[in-house]
This record gives sequence, C-alpha cells and structure tokens, in this order.
Amino acid sequence: MNKLTHATAAQVRAACRSGVLTGPTPGLAAGFVQANLVMLPRDWAFDFLLFCQRNPQPCPLLDVTEPGDPEPTSTAPGADLRIDLPAYRVWKDGERIAEPTDVTTHWRDDLVSFLIGCSFTFEAALLRAGIPVRHIEEQRNVPMFRTNRECRPAGRFHGPLVVSMRPLTPEHAIQASRICDRYPLAHGAPIHFGDPASLGIADISKPDYGDAVSIHPGEVPVFWACGVTPQAALAVARPPFAITHKPGHMFLTNLTDQDLDGSVG
Repeated sequence: MNKLTHATAAQVRAACRSGVLTGPTPGLAAGFVQANLVMLPRDWAFDFLLFCQRNPQPCPLLDVTEPGDPEPTSTAPGADLRIDLPAYRVWKDGERIAEPTDVTTHWRDDLVSFLIGCSFTFEAALLRAGIPVRHIEEQRNVPMFRTNRECRPAGRFHGPLVVSMRPLTPEHAIQASRICDRYPLAHGAPIHFGDPASLGIADISKPDYGDAVSIHPGEVPVFWACGVTPQAALAVARPPFAITHKPGHMFLTNLTDQDLDGSVG
C-alpha cells in the first residue's frame, strides 16, 4: 500500500512540492477532497466561470483565486498551486506544450486558478461500503474518455463531456449511485451504466486519458462526469495560455469527504 494512503492532504502536498510524488493521486490521503485545476488569464476567467456554472456535474467549483494569487485560501490556506500538485499540463493556443512537475517558471500575474471537484473524493466512501475501485486495486490511473455528449457552451468555451469509468457489478453500481449522489461537488451520481458505444466510446480498453483497467465477468462499465472536461474545452476554445493538472494528478485540499457529503448536516 502506498505510504501516502493514510497521509494528510498537507503531507501529500509536501511530497509534491519536494518532488517525491510525481505520479497519480487515486487513493492518497484517504478522506481528503481532491481537486482538478485550471489556471487561465484574467480576461478568460469569466467565460470559464460561466462554463462551470452551466455544467455543474463535470465542473463543480470548489475554489477560485484572485488574479495572480496561487494560494487557494478557501480550501487549503498556505498551499501553493504552482508547486503542490504532482504534475501539470501547460497549454498554448489550445495545444499542450509541456508537462512539468511545477509551474513556477510558467506563472503569470494575471492567472486566475479554479479548483474543481474530483471523483477520487467519493472513492473512500465506496471502499468503506465494500465496493471495489478497480484502478486503486490495480495501482493505475482512472480511465477517462471523451464522449459524444456536448457540454452547454459559455462564451468562448464549449466541447465534449469527459467521463471517468469504474467497472462494477449491477448490484454495486446501484449502491454506488446512492452513495455518490451525496457528493454533488465531486460529480455526484453516475451518468451512464453499460454500453460504452451510446456515449461514443469505441473501445473501452483504450481510454483517452489515464489507464485501462480490468473488467471482470459480471461487471458493467459505470461512467461519471469528469473534471478533465475543461481540458477538452480548452482544446476547442484555444485560449492563448492555460495551465491544468495532468489528468489523475490532483490537488489535495484540506476539505474532508464529510465536508462535501450532502447527507451530513
């Protein structure tokens, strides 16, 4: 088992900052909320904010920073979004140009950072309920796929919905749906069960992002809206500059799963 499984969010961020952790984060700091990252120039930020508002299932907002401020004060005071993730993607005119492990040399004073909920958050609840999470079992990144479903456009942003996939038995899928519905800020309940072709996915063994995982007899693929959706939108909108997380390499916030559990309180 990864020694960071039972670490705190701050310990995972420290491992990223020191360069010890450069790989995917599924299963790390169990009980803490993980987040997708998008950084955009200030003059593109409103359009993206509106895109998130219109597409809350793939893009549930957890935090937005002031322009030029890399500290997410609402979700992880003292953290630095330029160095506290294991890996990033740097974009120019909608094309990926680099995948560094810190972005201090790419930082600009006009950047606004958005933290978006992640499905890794509810996986601890699934595991507590005895529901297997295959990519954690196989120590792989979660498989993610572009679909034929279009997001609602907003300003200059539009593009396809991206989904993550976890294979489950029908019984576990129903149970998972009930559990995940409690976490709307972590993408909520699955959006589709079964046939990948209905989402425009031609080959379930060839994800667009992440790694393929085993699907056992009696299991069906179960699909959730995914926070990599903004990266697909970036490729379409082609902003002059952007920074995101590398898919599966998330930011660990100080929020706990309980903070996002809609059944609590």
